[in-house]
Amino acid sequence: MKTRIAIIGLGKIARDQHVPALAASDEFELAGVASPHHKLEGVPSYGNIETLLKAVPDIAAVSLCTTPQVRYEIARFALERGLHVLLEKPPGVTVSEVLALATLASKQGVALFASWHSRHAAGVEPARAWLEGRKIRSVTVNWKEDVRVWHPGQTWIWKSGGLGVFDPGINALSVLTRIIPGALFLKQAELRYPRNCETPIAADLVLAAVTGTPVRMELDFLHAGPPQWDIDVETDAGRLSLSKGGAEMAVDGKRVVPELQGWEYPDLYRHFAAVVRGHSVDVDVRPLQLVADAFLSGHRVEVDPFVE
Repeated sequence: MKTRIAIIGLGKIARDQHVPALAASDEFELAGVASPHHKLEGVPSYGNIETLLKAVPDIAAVSLCTTPQVRYEIARFALERGLHVLLEKPPGVTVSEVLALATLASKQGVALFASWHSRHAAGVEPARAWLEGRKIRSVTVNWKEDVRVWHPGQTWIWKSGGLGVFDPGINALSVLTRIIPGALFLKQAELRYPRNCETPIAADLVLAAVTGTPVRMELDFLHAGPPQWDIDVETDAGRLSLSKGGAEMAVDGKRVVPELQGWEYPDLYRHFAAVVRGHSVDVDVRPLQLVADAFLSGHRVEVDPFVE
């Protein structure tokens, strides 16, 4: 029997990714939607999670696709009522609230999955396996896109807690923390803030692995043209490249894993199904910790105002 699940928050990411993934899922049945602004045709839709659960009481799990600023309270509400919870990335505004949710889920005996969708790109696990046992000499990350194309009209991203350029940039960090052995540490960061925004529009980061391997990241939300979501790893056995957000892997320019369209979110829900079956807690806060470190210690530079 499929697990009856609801989507909370019906914005762009929910419509583009979660709805199609659930429609194709063998594990889940989309039984309802809660959104103050949108309805989904053919699915019972309500203004908030409280009304949804009263009307559809047999829902067992929820996917939280709201803006991060309101996610904690909704997640806590769901966990306290015994629901399994999937958190869209970033899992919260602060590390502390995400860890509090993990503790609550364990206490309640229900599943909590802080999902990092880029980790489910087709090339990520093969990259992790290929790098295992090899000496990594350096890592370069270019994660650049046009915010007007990928987040049109989403003013929440420029408000405190919205992360700005780290909303896509945290995807790169989620991949790095998966494929690079050991811990990563922030060494320095420059964050460029538009004068009219509370979050940065671009950033340059220098990180290091526990072995001292340098990791350099360039993040840009004003990139013209096709997006660049690329990670290059120089090793003693050649150069590994992840492109298209991790969907494609190459070694020394030779493609090893071809791009697979539409793989990430179906695989993400396959993993969530396993987490639900085990009533387990899968919460990795390392990507969010690195973003928090950048905000904590990064050098702030003021740039021109952002105009949509």
